[in-house]
Amino acid sequence: MPATDPVGVPNVHKLERALLVNRNELFRLGSAILFIVVVMLFVMSRGPAGMHGTLLVAAAMIGGYMALNIGANDVANNVGPAVGSHAITLAGAIVIAAIFEAGGALIAGGDVVGTIKNGIINPALIQDGTTFIWVMIGALLAAALWLNVATALGAPVSTTHAIVGGVLGAGIAAGGWGIANWSEVARIAASWVISPVLGGLIAAGFLYLIKRTITYQPDILLAARRMVPLLIAIMAWAFVTYLAMKGLKHIWKVGIVTAGGIGLVAAAAAFALVRVRIARVFSSLPTGKDGMNEMFTVPLVFAAALLSFAHGANDVANAVGPLAAINDAVVSGGVATKAHIPIWVMLVGAAGISIGLALYGPKLIRTVGSEITELDKARAFCIALSAAITVIIASQLGLPVSSTHIAVGGVFGVGFLREYLKVNYARMLEEIRSHHQGEDSATVDAFLARFDAATVSEKTELLRELKTKATAVELHKKERKGLRNINRIELVKRSLLLRIAAAWLITVPATAVVAAMIYFMLRGAMLP
Repeated sequence: MPATDPVGVPNVHKLERALLVNRNELFRLGSAILFIVVVMLFVMSRGPAGMHGTLLVAAAMIGGYMALNIGANDVANNVGPAVGSHAITLAGAIVIAAIFEAGGALIAGGDVVGTIKNGIINPALIQDGTTFIWVMIGALLAAALWLNVATALGAPVSTTHAIVGGVLGAGIAAGGWGIANWSEVARIAASWVISPVLGGLIAAGFLYLIKRTITYQPDILLAARRMVPLLIAIMAWAFVTYLAMKGLKHIWKVGIVTAGGIGLVAAAAAFALVRVRIARVFSSLPTGKDGMNEMFTVPLVFAAALLSFAHGANDVANAVGPLAAINDAVVSGGVATKAHIPIWVMLVGAAGISIGLALYGPKLIRTVGSEITELDKARAFCIALSAAITVIIASQLGLPVSSTHIAVGGVFGVGFLREYLKVNYARMLEEIRSHHQGEDSATVDAFLARFDAATVSEKTELLRELKTKATAVELHKKERKGLRNINRIELVKRSLLLRIAAAWLITVPATAVVAAMIYFMLRGAMLP
């Protein structure tokens, strides 16, 4: 059939589009495989000979695979809101996150890591170094596989919980049920609720503060000029305190008082700088909410960078911790609760996270940034601020939290607050129309215009006066039902909420079961 045939041309175009999609997917897959092969060749060139050397090579490849999946899944929480609010482009976010994730891992990732994550199993009950290596390989591979599945499903999950589940399952397979520290497992399970609820409440609280003090004021831009420097000062305090306490804890240990004091100095400096900056550009800003949102652009870029740095410093251990433990077991032949992290191990983690983010991160970045609920820069600012403040509060209260759950909980928190406010405002308008039944439309429109321009306190007073009028009309049953139907306004995607919640709930048990199966397969293959 000729290429110009009207029947054949559309089919050719469909084939070309399909090939383009497949080519991009093959490029990503090929790049990921190439990275793992490079890791394999590097470790083979410097590792010991024999069975332990083979196990170290296999563990390094799995560690690289795990790092790729952390980059693809977990990093989206740090930059997703900034991308969704258009404070930064997707490409810019990937570059910033890759640089600061790797920088956090290499600069502040530490040189020693706990081999048994969070003390969830007792290493004394593991028989020997070889068994310990099998346990760590099983845990690492199970966690990596689950992260891969979660990323494919578009569900951001906790990599810490994934590795915890892997260690728990492989540990039980090796040492029986008594090896597990069930009180610690219960604390981790509690974080499934604590993290998203706390993150959501704090993010929603800051968004409500912004609405009351800025967006509900008659002159939004003037109100923003007064409040935004204070809000950014709070962010500076939270992020500097968070970075001092958590991001730099491996190289500089400080308490909450010292970290908070350093944060106050940063907050004062940020307040002064932002006031000067806003005063300089104030006349050129757009009016209304657009002008207010522009004031949050630069802080969101800094927030994405600092969250990525702290994540790289803290969570790279999820990729390289078990690998470092295996390397230590190969070198020493024993089981250690602490293991030195060689620079090559840290490089595998840092490079893998950065490459995984670049190859597969955009899918989860879009999910967190735009698919759950619509984000503008003010909402994204509240989510980023919530991430830092929640970790600070949880650390002082001794509560187990997940950075992934906090960030996603923050997104849901601002979305549900928007729903509540929209529904409440719509109900107010319906009540006003109901109390003006029988009056001409000009009178109703005039009252609505006055109500819309009023401040929050003035709106409350107007409604109170309206309800106390003797001419108030009793609502009929049908009208009351209509008011209840306003509650059907939905600004949060429920299907994503259910999908993510289900993924969170099964992360630990799923990785535990898979890790136990992998351990038994390894033991059956390795034992004579």
